[in-house]
Amino acid sequence: MPKPRNTAISDEDLRLFAEAVGPVRRIHAKAPAAVRPPPAPEPVQSRRDEANVAGELLDSVIDPASIEVGEELSYLKDGHSPRLLRQLKRGHFSIADEIDLHQMTAVVARGAVKQFLDESRRDGRLCVKLIHGKGLRSRAQGPVLKRLVDGLLRRRADVIAFASAKPAEGGTGATVVLLHRM
Repeated sequence: MPKPRNTAISDEDLRLFAEAVGPVRRIHAKAPAAVRPPPAPEPVQSRRDEANVAGELLDSVIDPASIEVGEELSYLKDGHSPRLLRQLKRGHFSIADEIDLHQMTAVVARGAVKQFLDESRRDGRLCVKLIHGKGLRSRAQGPVLKRLVDGLLRRRADVIAFASAKPAEGGTGATVVLLHRM
C-alpha cells in the first residue's frame, strides 16, 4: 500500500515553483454554491398539441365516424375453444354465402335472417356473413339491425360463434357466423 503523501508544501517547493513558472496568483477555494433542483419540466409541446386537436379534426381527411373502435360483435358458445373464435376473427374460415339486410325493417330482417341461416345450414354452408351496416344513420337509437342480428344469433342453438367481419369484408358493418353441422 502506498504511503500517504504529505500535503503541506514547503517554502523551498514554493520558491522553485515560482522560479519555474513565474509570478502566480493564489486561487482560494470558495464554498460550493447551494445546488438547487432543476425546475419541473413544462409540457409545452403537449399543450400545443391538445390546443390544435379541434382544428385538425375539422381539416382532417379521415372521417372520425368511420373509425371502428369498440363496436365489434363477438360471441362464442359455451363449451367451444376460444381458438375457434380467434380463427373466425382472423378470417380462417371461407365465407360460403352472405345476405345484405340494408333497407330492411327490423321485422323483415328478423324473418330474412332466420330463413337465410336455416337454408345455409341445411345446404351445408356453415360459415356465412350477415351485412347489417354500422347504423351510422340510425340517430339516437343506435344501430338497429346490428343489435337485432346480435340478439338473434345469441339465441340460436345452431350458432357456434360469430364476430364482426375483417375490415376488407365489411368491418363492424357485417358479422361472420359459424353454424353447427346438421
